[in-house]
This record gives sequence, structure tokens and C-alpha cells, in this order.
Amino acid sequence: MQTSRKKMSAVALAMAVSVGLVGCSNANNTPDSTTDPTTSSSSTSDGETDAPASELADPSGTLTPADPTEISVWITSANQAPADDNKITKLIEQELGVTLKYEIVTPDNVDQKIGVMLAGGQFPDLVGTTDLQMRLLEGGALLKLDDMLATGNYPAIAEHVEPYIKKMSYTGGEVEDGLYIIPNYNRFYGDITGGTYYGPAFWIQKRVLADAGYPSLDDMTLEKYFKLIEDFKAKNPQTEGIDTIGFEVLASVGREWGMTNPPALLAGSPNNGGVIVDEAGNAEIYANKDIAKNWFKVLNEQYNKGLVDPESFTLTFDQYVAKLATGAVLGMHDQGWNFGTATDSLRSAGKDEYTYVPLMPVYEGVTPWYADRDVMNTNQGFGVSVSSKIPEKSLKFLDLMLSEPWQKVLSWGIEGEDYLVDDNGRFYRDDQMRTNSRDLTWRASNRLEALLDVLPKHQGQFSDGNAYGPDDQPEEFFATLTDYDRNFMEQYGKKTWREFVNQPPENPKYYPAWNIGLPDEANEVNQQLTDANVQNLPKIIAGSTADFEANWQAYLDTINKIDVKVYEDAINAGIQDRLANW
Repeated sequence: MQTSRKKMSAVALAMAVSVGLVGCSNANNTPDSTTDPTTSSSSTSDGETDAPASELADPSGTLTPADPTEISVWITSANQAPADDNKITKLIEQELGVTLKYEIVTPDNVDQKIGVMLAGGQFPDLVGTTDLQMRLLEGGALLKLDDMLATGNYPAIAEHVEPYIKKMSYTGGEVEDGLYIIPNYNRFYGDITGGTYYGPAFWIQKRVLADAGYPSLDDMTLEKYFKLIEDFKAKNPQTEGIDTIGFEVLASVGREWGMTNPPALLAGSPNNGGVIVDEAGNAEIYANKDIAKNWFKVLNEQYNKGLVDPESFTLTFDQYVAKLATGAVLGMHDQGWNFGTATDSLRSAGKDEYTYVPLMPVYEGVTPWYADRDVMNTNQGFGVSVSSKIPEKSLKFLDLMLSEPWQKVLSWGIEGEDYLVDDNGRFYRDDQMRTNSRDLTWRASNRLEALLDVLPKHQGQFSDGNAYGPDDQPEEFFATLTDYDRNFMEQYGKKTWREFVNQPPENPKYYPAWNIGLPDEANEVNQQLTDANVQNLPKIIAGSTADFEANWQAYLDTINKIDVKVYEDAINAGIQDRLANW
């Protein structure tokens, strides 16, 4: 149902951070575009180090090629691992003397891997946490960072977290209150730009809509959505020699929200995980409500029509993504960020018509609320482990990666090689650079996508007005569009993929409920609800239409045996705490 973490106000830390920022206001100064990013630090004749000659060097001298450091990094990411010849890895070593020793774990294997680490009591220097971070915190794996940040030695991190200390800090029974995780995204600087939509939607291949004559997407319902898929599949039973799949269900353990979250969205509620929160701030689960029953009834009908992939419920996450990458899957419900590697594969192969556009089906009379305003993702990010022999150097590495010069390297690449700068200081790419960016093999050697996925990062705009990344630079986004995508957008009168979903209203103050920390008893109930979903819902979907009512009642009987109120009370307590203190 939900995994998450609590937060608290840390006034003392906020004051310490503010003090630490005095004299550090230039931590994110705009780099001189003429500076050679590969220039090494210089030294005086008596051995003392001058100010770094490179904007990428560590001005504190903590990380330097003169004193090489190996930092072990554990990351959970679906993004590809860097190649051995990765140029950014080499640049980090050249500028900082840091050799990164990666362990990259896919989402399918993370639960087991965390269990092994906790059992052994030994952890890498840096841990790129996932939604299972509560296990790491309560298992004593992560250092509290408050005192280290208060030294003023980590100015980029201090500036980054200072406005959101209340949201980022943890409070809980067995763990000392404080900051343990530096979240990986949704700390925004400047304006929010960007043309791509990464949130929840019912996705559909562009070729399906093109074949239907670019039908109106207004007043979209489940019936209309599945009719589009049904009609196209009837005319195209195969895709490049393999059977066309109408609809894929994301049901792999840990990502079963692809199967369970649609009812709330169909009912016009923003994504609060396993609950719907009313206007008064009261939360209830919806798994046992009619809005869920109606969704699974439709899905059961589509399954029996042959539109739902019968292998859905046995697929691992990696297998799910691999199926999307074949181009044979016409639609699915998912978060846009979750299947990016499949989209990249299709684009790399020049199969734009097989990529997806977001749709927002809702129940009758409901206003869609699929797209929300970005929220701080406190469930993912980096922490420093208690096992690290070099905690200060490990945190300094994160601090440097958060500086503007390194953020530009990580998101744009190397000036002159991966992007150019015009006379007005705007970043852009030529056609070859854009082609390179779509090539997965090239990216493995020229990007650190798995690391950047979990690293804390700037979003929005840098201090010079350039967007955080190419996709968020409006003029670059448009230039990157293929002829196919440009024509597709023109058919709908759109200029960005974001325009295919609702304009997000203001988030409720507490939002979102899915990242509220739960006490042990509520976590146990949460797990029981998850188990009930995983064990029962595939049977409901894949059962005969004649057995639907009986299967649904068996599911309700299971839910009714769970002390749901314990879970709901914990969520509601968290909501009230946020309403009072955020």
C-alpha cells in the first residue's frame, strides 16, 4: 500500500545551517563558460595548494587527486550501470581523486539485498536509498547528518536542505530524530520548466491514437480507453512478428501500485497512495470501496476479452520493462518515470510511434487530478552509512555533486562535447549531440544515469537561467522532438507532453499521504494490506466474469480481517501533524 518516512521540525539544525551559509553564498555561482572543465588544481612551490584552477575541484581540499579516495556506493536504480570507460567517472577521478566502487541493484532485487546488508551489519560508504529506507534507518545503517552539516563544511548540501528541514528530517520511536537522507529530487530552484510528464497516467501508444484518426481525448473514460486499444489490436494482432499485447498490468512485488492505485485517480483524487483524503483531511483506504471494485471489474472484463497480458502477474519488474521495450504493449497504467528505460530503447531504435502518451480516464462526472505539483521525495536519496571509515569524505562527495558545476556535468555533460553555449549563455545541443543522447550505448560511456537517479539534485533552473537538464530547456526540448512527435503534437494542438494531462492545482498542505512515516504496528497492517492485494487481485482480474462477484467478496473478507483502523489512524495522525507544523 505505502512505504514512507516521517519528518520533523529541526529548528536547531536550521539555525546551524543558516549560520553555516554565511560566507558560503557563492557555493552555486555560475561557472565561467570559458573555463576548461578538465583543468587540474595548481600547487605552489612550497607544496601548499592554491585556489583550485578548475571549477570542478574541491575548494576545501578534502577530495583531491593528491590524496586519492575510494568511495563505495550502493544504488537502487532501474537505469543502466556506467560502462568501464565512462568519461564522467574518469572526470571525477581526475578532478577529485575519487574512485567510485558501484553496486547497482535493480528494484526486483532490492528487498533481498537490503536484508543481506542488515544481517551482515556492513554497508557501503554511501547508500542510495529506496522506498525501503525505513528498514535501513531502523536497522541502524545510516548516520545522522545534523552535526556534520552544522560544521559549515558542506555548503551546497546545507543550502539545499535548509528550506525543507521540517520535511526532510525524521522522527520515530527507535531512531533518533534528525536528518539521515538527502532526498534525490523535487528541491526546485527558479522556475519549473520541462516538456515531459513523469507522473501517473493510463499510457497509450501514439500509433493507437494515430490509427484512430487522433480522436478527442476530452472526457476520457475507461471504456473509451480500452475501446481504442481493442480496435487497434484487432487490426494489428502482431507487432514486428510477436503478438500484440493490449494492456500490461504492473503487478510485481514492490511496484504493485501500478495495479492498485488507479481507483483513486479514476475517482478524481490525487495520488495519496493507498488512501483517499477528503477536504477535511480525513484519510480512508479505498481498496474495499466501490471505486476499486469498479476498476477491477473493468479489468476483469478486459482480461476475458484477451486484452490484458496473461503473463502480467508473473512478470518481474525487469521483465515488465523488457516487454514495453519490444513495442508490442499498447497500454498500461504506470508512473512516467518508472518505464523510462523502455522509452529510451524505443527512441534509440527510431520507433517513436511505439512510445507512449498519457491519458486520464475518470469515472462519470469526475474532474481528473492525475498531475500534481512536484513534492519532495523523502523516500529516496543518499545517506552515509555507519560502516563508512570516511564519512566526512563521503558527505563531501555528495556536497560537491550538488554544486552547480558538477550538476551541469551530470545533467548536461561536458561543454563542447555534449552541449554548446550560445552568445546569450543558453545551453543547446547540435543534431549529433541529440542523436548521441538517445543512444543507450553512448550514454553508458558518457552519463552516470544510475548515480544521478538517486543523487540529490537541482531542479528547475541554475543561477544563470539555464534549465537543470536538456529536457527541461524549452527550446532544446522542442529541437529534440522527432518529426513524428512534432506532427503528433500538432494534431492535438500541444507543445509539450505535460499538456496532455491536467494543469495541477495547489497541493494540499499535508500532501502526499504516501510518504507519511508509520509506526511498527501500522507498518504491519500496511504489509497485510499489500499481501492481500498481491494474493487476491490477480485472481480477481484473471478469473471468469461469472466468478467476479464471488472473488471480490473473498477479497473483502480478507480485508475485513485486517485491523485497517490502525493504519488509517496512523495516516491521519501524520496528516494532522503536517497541517499543524509544515
